[in-house]
Amino acid sequence: MNSNEYVKFMTKTIVQYIDQPREERKQQRLMKKQTKEPFLYKWFGLIPYAILFMLKRNKEKK
Repeated sequence: MNSNEYVKFMTKTIVQYIDQPREERKQQRLMKKQTKEPFLYKWFGLIPYAILFMLKRNKEKK
């Protein structure tokens, strides 16, 4: 993709974003936040969740 095509793409994307109603943009942001992966899982995988699960389970047993 050369620079001219990139500028066209960015301009088109920005114009589409600006043309959307404000409420629709807010709703899209909220949906994106809700579907976002948790930080630990995103950066470190399943291992931190397994450790946290084991710690919580041990606390519940006591």
